[in-house]
Amino acid sequence: MGPPGGPLWHRPAAFFQMSLQRYALLTPLTPFPGRAHCRAAIITSLILSLSSGFAASFSTAQESVTIGTGSEAGVYYQVGRALCYLAARDESLKSTGCKALSTAGSIFNLKNLRNGALQIAVAQSDWHYHAVRGSGPFAEVGPDDGLRSLFSVHGEPFTVVARRDAGITKLQELVSKRVNIGNPGSGQRATMEIVMAALGWDRSAFSLADELPAAQQSLALCHDRVQAMIYTVGHPNASVGQAAGLCDAVMVEVSGAAVDKLIAENPFYAATEIPGGIYPGNPEPVKTFGVKATVVATTSLDEDLAYAIVRSVLGDLRRFRKMHPAFGELEASRMIADGLSAPLHPGALRFAREAGLLTEG
Repeated sequence: MGPPGGPLWHRPAAFFQMSLQRYALLTPLTPFPGRAHCRAAIITSLILSLSSGFAASFSTAQESVTIGTGSEAGVYYQVGRALCYLAARDESLKSTGCKALSTAGSIFNLKNLRNGALQIAVAQSDWHYHAVRGSGPFAEVGPDDGLRSLFSVHGEPFTVVARRDAGITKLQELVSKRVNIGNPGSGQRATMEIVMAALGWDRSAFSLADELPAAQQSLALCHDRVQAMIYTVGHPNASVGQAAGLCDAVMVEVSGAAVDKLIAENPFYAATEIPGGIYPGNPEPVKTFGVKATVVATTSLDEDLAYAIVRSVLGDLRRFRKMHPAFGELEASRMIADGLSAPLHPGALRFAREAGLLTEG
């Protein structure tokens, strides 16, 4: 039997409050920036640039790990906090400091992982792929030969959410509407730009192309500042639930020839669906495409430390699955393989072999 009043996903205000309360308890080791997210990326950049040299010397005396995640409203932040929580439970990691840092998102994380300001990052599998190859937003800096995979986590559908009164039922109907395309540096913004290019659009296709971070977009939708918002995220998600519950928002189908071509030409994309019934007013599944969330590090992360971090998650997967609904169906054998373009970190590889997760010929 569910809680009084029906499942929390059908009561988004309760779900949103539960999410904040539940995950605030995950780890006391994880301070985070304030909710004025417009300033958060700037503050984060300053913190990282000022602390990167200090972190190197600090780690020689006592290992410390900073995990780049995403918006506090998204699932990446919960991945980071869950990692810190599980690390704190692992006997071999008890003296290791762990901090999940709210950031601008995937591309920001991968760039700061490369320059040493972060030790671990959560990133979309498509931008992970481009970082390995030195393509897309990483073309100027070239391939990241030091990037290494730890594991992948949940699937992330490209999600378009619209006000019901906007009359938007499919992706192509975003033209001439007020749309939040995401903040620069985020994976969703970069993915939206790929979609726009595939459709032959630029920003002038919209009457407004807003750049709000994920934490602000659902309220902007409800206040009619924008008519649609873009989010590449695992489901169910508190921010999407808030939009559906407070202002009767709807999930929009993402399909058509241009989308089919994107999927066919890019190995990191796959057709998927957002399940029906997880948000109020959205009983039917909605077609779209998606990526995987991946957890990555570099060759500079100590092998024993990487091994212990991977073991703390994959070795306690039942507990990890309970930390967010998006993690509920994860399987260790898939997490060590799916969506990973960079080679496995030696520590992750060692755990995978010991746990029998790899079939090696």
